[in-house]
Amino acid sequence: MEGGPATVLVVDDSRTKRYLLVSWLTRAGFEVLEAETGAEALKRVGVDPVELVVLDVRLPDLSGFEVCERIKASHPALPVIHVSAHAVDVVDRAQGLTRGADAYLAEPIEPDELVATAHAVLRYYRARRRAELFAERLARLAETTVAVHAAPTFARLLEEAAVGAAEIFRTPAAVVAETFDGDCLAGVCPGPGQAGGVVPWTVDDTGVPTGTTVRVDEPSAWNLTDWPADDRLAVAAARLREDRAPLYVVVPAGVQVPGMPVLVQLAQAVAAAVEAQRSYDQEHRIAVTLQRSLLPRRIPTINGLDLAVRYEPASAQTEVGGDFYELVMLDGHLLMAIGDVAGHSLHAATVMAELRHAVRAYAVEGHQPGEILHRVNELMRRLLPHELATICVLLLDPVTGQVRMASAGHLPPLLTVDGRVEFLQHSAPLLGVRAARPPDLEFVVPPGATLVLYTDGLIERRDATIDEGLAALAALANRVESDLDAFCARLLRELAPSEIHDDVAVLALRRH
Repeated sequence: MEGGPATVLVVDDSRTKRYLLVSWLTRAGFEVLEAETGAEALKRVGVDPVELVVLDVRLPDLSGFEVCERIKASHPALPVIHVSAHAVDVVDRAQGLTRGADAYLAEPIEPDELVATAHAVLRYYRARRRAELFAERLARLAETTVAVHAAPTFARLLEEAAVGAAEIFRTPAAVVAETFDGDCLAGVCPGPGQAGGVVPWTVDDTGVPTGTTVRVDEPSAWNLTDWPADDRLAVAAARLREDRAPLYVVVPAGVQVPGMPVLVQLAQAVAAAVEAQRSYDQEHRIAVTLQRSLLPRRIPTINGLDLAVRYEPASAQTEVGGDFYELVMLDGHLLMAIGDVAGHSLHAATVMAELRHAVRAYAVEGHQPGEILHRVNELMRRLLPHELATICVLLLDPVTGQVRMASAGHLPPLLTVDGRVEFLQHSAPLLGVRAARPPDLEFVVPPGATLVLYTDGLIERRDATIDEGLAALAALANRVESDLDAFCARLLRELAPSEIHDDVAVLALRRH
């Protein structure tokens, strides 16, 4: 055990010399084991808790050099001290050290020198083991921090935290926290490599200060799993705010090093993730409010173009869902975009706002539609890996009518010219999918033509196919009122059902 008496294996075929070495080391406080041959020594190293080997160079079966090499091959951190009454020249000393020995003592050996050398090599290797253990735990801590921050739900966060703690300390572990609604839950993992679970649990938070503290409790106070026998529990409590309940990370105390630095860091990292999860609902409401306020409130006035927009939510009680649109002039070109995030919820609205702002940002940088969608897709796959969305982006020159368009799984825009209707097909994968994208589609909106962008709420029906919905839209769009607002209103009135089950967004543009 770290800090306790070290176990030393003395390997020597001379009974007299072995007796002396054992006596000196035993009087110095070491636990001593004996072996007479190299083969016996190699067997004991693999079974007994040996922390130091005192090894004669000359053995009846194997040379001490070979035994040392084999020990180092399987236990590189185990220190070996060579002792010899024969090989005392520089060449032999160099060979012993080169082949893995940590020290070389030649007879006659002084007892004090042997004990001092043993203590010296043990100090180094114990420090090395502590450093390696600390580095290993820090690496697992980093992995756990990423996992808890990526968890989609509060329960999954606690489960990931418990599994991570079990991997870090190689013991059973529990993580306890209070949800945004005030329910106290515990993530529990019985040990490394095992699955975690979540159970209700209650903790008395009386007297827990703001910040991170560590105390030692009896296992009976945390009867969440089978803790190791004859050990107490280290409990790290992290409280980030006075008005929030603390988070607890519980592991056996025997695996901790002085100061418990990794346990403290783990508690702080998980507490930060819990705080973010607790604030999730509130942040969603803020995102929806911001999204409502940031959708274009007015249509830009552009010489040579008429513009109209209609946006209808699913119902008066339903909050803004995943449909969005954009109309803005950038460097003499009109940016038009329309899209639909999968789902109809506060979360969909939040994603919608992020995508709309990303489209604007990349367009401001001067990118063409296809490059805009490529960059938005990369951003979405990294930051919103479980989301899907469709979108269509166009850049139009009001003077020439020249258009560059890129789509990502969105329904095709409709172009109507003198009663003739054409769907502008640009087949490409949805946002959120890694796949090749085709080049931008280029076309011209001639004078008098009308371009219509829309979301699936306009044409999708439970009792009809998409092709039937597109055909119905084409039949209605072959006539365009002089008032584009009236045209959009008619599309909604005649295509949308009396009770709208999905959001509907329609953008119409006519070139003079």
